[in-house]
Amino acid sequence: MESKIKKIHHDLVSGNRSCREIVNGKLAALEKNEYETVNLLLTDIALAKADQTDRKIAAGEPIGLLEGIPFGIKDVILLQHTVTTGSSEFLRNYVSPYTATSVQKLIDAGAIPLVKENCDSFGHGNTNENSVFGDVSNAHDVEKVAGGSGGGSAVNVAKQLTAFSIGDDSGGSIRQPAGYNKIYGLKPTFGRVSRYGCMTSSTGCIGPFASSLEDIRIIMNTISGKDNKDHTTYDSLPIPENVFDAGYLNKNITVGYYNSFLNNDYLDTTIKDDFQQMIDNLSAKGISIKSLNFFDINVLVSTFYVLDMAETASNLAKLDGTVFGVRSNNKSLKEGYTQTRTANFTEETKRRITAGYQLTSHGYDTEIYLKANKLKNAIIQQMNQDFGEVDIILSPVSTILPPKLGSSQDNPLAMYLSDAFTVAFGMGGFPTLTAPFFTPVGIQISAGKNNEDRILHVATILKDLQP
Repeated sequence: MESKIKKIHHDLVSGNRSCREIVNGKLAALEKNEYETVNLLLTDIALAKADQTDRKIAAGEPIGLLEGIPFGIKDVILLQHTVTTGSSEFLRNYVSPYTATSVQKLIDAGAIPLVKENCDSFGHGNTNENSVFGDVSNAHDVEKVAGGSGGGSAVNVAKQLTAFSIGDDSGGSIRQPAGYNKIYGLKPTFGRVSRYGCMTSSTGCIGPFASSLEDIRIIMNTISGKDNKDHTTYDSLPIPENVFDAGYLNKNITVGYYNSFLNNDYLDTTIKDDFQQMIDNLSAKGISIKSLNFFDINVLVSTFYVLDMAETASNLAKLDGTVFGVRSNNKSLKEGYTQTRTANFTEETKRRITAGYQLTSHGYDTEIYLKANKLKNAIIQQMNQDFGEVDIILSPVSTILPPKLGSSQDNPLAMYLSDAFTVAFGMGGFPTLTAPFFTPVGIQISAGKNNEDRILHVATILKDLQP
């Protein structure tokens, strides 16, 4: 698929359409909210910036590639003077005091924010049914889930309601909904993009949803880089334009895959068969394939969620209605805390908070939490070793096809297990791209740290080889 960014840019500079016309069209479509993707339309901001772009073009001034390009923002990422809810009741009226660094870089480049997008509350979920703004429907089948936690962002890109969107990903919140909605979604190397202004977990990475690899490259080159407001960030080289050329790597690549990902009882047979067929086809094309041994997926999911729930309990302890949110009017302090948190957190968030307190309580911290930390280190060490042996690791995105809306809410374990193939790369901080081919939910393309260029190059090769 062609670059949406370059197509809109061409229309603007050639005079085919005005920026106001483009933005008005997107806003009108978003206002219908047919897929429940919209938490807040940024109409006044978007039209003011569109008019500014039109004035520059009318005056004969050059515009940058992202100038006038409309984009969406997952509603856990801050934009100053607008409401950022985290799709929660607690923050329904919370006005952002500042703008996230990643969003500011896009705005500085001239991109136009259109919408704060529906997501699972506080990023807790992988079906986008855990939101006070309603359940997001899949872009290709309204009876199925969009995936989570960034389902609203993925659907808006898939339905061309935004040119691209920005989300965050720790355990699969960009990659899984991108796969469910048949678009591209990149979780960058941890630290490549600033997390400043994102309200989710410390392992989360801000990254793009887009409909083309070129758009992923353009966005990443804009939002990457060191940020003094986030000490985990670092300077990185831009991804070059020739990354899509056949001879970019100047070497034959070796592709790895994990046996444990394919040989388990949770993987849908259609996804497994299609993935295995892809491996066989790549081997037949002369690409070197290497099977790798790895941890059982139950270990991966358990490790990730133990650490995630513990952090959730800690992070959300500050939300009691005293500073943030509306406090219940009760006679006692304890009763006020209890009723405020009971009324304003969703069931999934309460589940994670409760489990997190239990996991870090006396006795359980040694038996479970500290062991999970050790396992996380062992998982990362194994993956570093694997990326020393192969250039790329391919894997399915999800264990299951998109389920029907409402079908998975009573089975949180099954919901967590659908993240089995995404969580390890998140814990390790490795860059991973969902690409919409070969299986019904796409594939994951992962590499060693700071190798986003390699991922995009291999994605181009695989795209050309798909049936």
